[in-house]
Amino acid sequence: MTPPRCLSIATSDSGGGAGIQADLKAFAAAGCHGMTAIVGVTAQNTTAILAAYALPAWVITAQLKAVYDDIGVDAAKTGALLSAEVILAVADFLAHHPTPLVVDPVLSASTGASLLDPEAVEVLITSLLPLATVVTPNLAEARALAGADGDRRTLAERIVARGAHAVVITGGDGAGSDLLFDGAEYLEIPVIWAGGTATHGTGCTHSATLAAQLALGAPLADAARQAAAVTAAAIDHGLVGIGEGPGPVAVGQASGASQRVRTT
Repeated sequence: MTPPRCLSIATSDSGGGAGIQADLKAFAAAGCHGMTAIVGVTAQNTTAILAAYALPAWVITAQLKAVYDDIGVDAAKTGALLSAEVILAVADFLAHHPTPLVVDPVLSASTGASLLDPEAVEVLITSLLPLATVVTPNLAEARALAGADGDRRTLAERIVARGAHAVVITGGDGAGSDLLFDGAEYLEIPVIWAGGTATHGTGCTHSATLAAQLALGAPLADAARQAAAVTAAAIDHGLVGIGEGPGPVAVGQASGASQRVRTT
């Protein structure tokens, strides 16, 4: 009896609220063993990103190979990837190692700082989206991936048409629900937001929880529902007193996250 194995391919947040650190918390809350392939580091806190540095492609590939060769991966997720070179290295490896994959297309931090070179967005669309089980943009990211404006259903259709197998457009913009589109059917997932101000790491927590649920064997719709519920609860229990800006969400506290194991 071993726990499902979940891999975060993302950037480190030195403040511990988002990125790799948030993903590991969400994996643990879901009952999964978390692993990392760190693609970059940030000097970051609750108010700003002071610096960001992408690691060399060979270091990223070496981390991926180390994890896959020895431990194995039941589901993976990507977060902030910083550059086209990083995206291509990750996509090249995953193309040869098919894995249930959640792509969180992080374009900028909640503070507004860019976390992906603008010219790299098209590289993400063409090389990484076709490998993903589901893509989880917020509304602004959905517009960037779609290359156009429109309502959420129109954006979801365009993203799928551009190569994604399924998309969840998250409702953190106040839409009141997450929208799942799998290329054939739409599913509105109601989200009860508590109005908490500690929201740092919201998107990371959502996408990591979704990946963990896929690793646990949940169908995509059920995984998306659980991700929405866990994220809302994490905001409700957010750590308001941490830092001068929006504090980090607190995943796993009264979240109702699954605690199951995978039989190997």
